Amino acid sequence: MSRHDEIAPRGHGRSPSPHRRRVAGRHARTAPRAATATPTAARAPVTREGAHAARAWLGARVVGAGLLAATGAIHFDLYQTGYRTIPTIGWLFLLQVISALSLAGLLLVTGSRLAALAGAGLSLSTLLGYLVSLRVSLFGFREVRTSSGVAAGIVEVLGVAVLAGISLRPVADGPGAWTAQRQWIGPALRWIAGVLALQAAVALGVSLANASPVAPHAGPPGAQLKAGSVHGVAVVTDQHGYTLYWFAPDSSTTSSCYATCASYWPPVLGRRVAGPGVTGTVGVISRRGGALQATYDHHPLYTYVGDSAPGQATGDHVNLNGGFWYEMKVSG
Repeated sequence: MSRHDEIAPRGHGRSPSPHRRRVAGRHARTAPRAATATPTAARAPVTREGAHAARAWLGARVVGAGLLAATGAIHFDLYQTGYRTIPTIGWLFLLQVISALSLAGLLLVTGSRLAALAGAGLSLSTLLGYLVSLRVSLFGFREVRTSSGVAAGIVEVLGVAVLAGISLRPVADGPGAWTAQRQWIGPALRWIAGVLALQAAVALGVSLANASPVAPHAGPPGAQLKAGSVHGVAVVTDQHGYTLYWFAPDSSTTSSCYATCASYWPPVLGRRVAGPGVTGTVGVISRRGGALQATYDHHPLYTYVGDSAPGQATGDHVNLNGGFWYEMKVSG
C-alpha cells in the first residue's frame, strides 16, 4: 500500500471531532422542529365568519338527517298499524322506511352531498305519491286526509328544502374559468331548489284543502244489494256494483268504524233489500247519532275508497283502522 493510499485528504474519510459531533447533533435535533413550524406559521387563521358558516352547515346536516328519520318513523308506524297488508303499498312503505333511515345515518356521519341529494329526491317522490293517492289512487290505494298524512307531508316539504340546500351548498373555488361560472351557477341552483320546495308546499296545501272527508255511502230508500263476482268469488255489492265489506271488530248490533275509519270505509246507510242472487238476512243497526246502517247476515256493511270501479275488491283481507276487513261473500 502506498503512502498516498494511507493518507486521506483533509476532511474526507477522517472521523469528525467530538466538538463537531455535538454541533451536528444539535442541528439534527432542531431541524425537524423548524421544518414542522413552517407550515403552521403559514396556515391561514380561521375567521369568525368561516367558523359560523361551518356551524350553520353542521346544524343543517343534523336537521336534514332528523327530517329523513322523522318521515321514516311515520311511515314505519303506518306500516306496522296496517299498511303492510295493502298490496304493493305495503312493500313500498317498507322500502321508504329503510331508505330514509339509511340516508339519515349516512348524511349525519359523512355529510355527503350525494346522500343529501338522494334524501331530497326521496322526500319529493314520497310527497308526490301521497298527493296522487289523495286525489285519485296509487296502485289501487286511495288515501284520505289524516293527521299522520298531514304531518308526513309537512316533514317531506321541509326535507326537500333543507336537503336540497345541503346538496347545493357552496364549495371552495377552483382554478380557471369554472371558478367564475360557479359564482352564479351555485346561487341559481339554490334558487331552483327553493322554488321547488315552495311549489311542493303549495301543492300539499291545495290538495289537503280539497281533500274533503268521504261521505257515508247512502242510497235511495229500498236500494238493492246485488250479487257480483270478484276473481270468481260471489260477493255482495251495492246498487252500483261496488264490493261491500265487513269489519272484524264489529258486532251484530254495533259498528266500531267512525271518524277517520269511516273516511276509508264509508258505511252503507239506509235500509236495503236483497236483490236477485242475494241470499241471507238483510237488516239495519243504529249508528251513533241515530243513522241507520245496512247489515248482511248480521254484519254492518261498508264500501272502500280504494275501489275505483265495480268488480274490484282491493280492501279484502286488509288490516287497517283497528282490525281486518273482508269482502262480504254471498251466503250459501
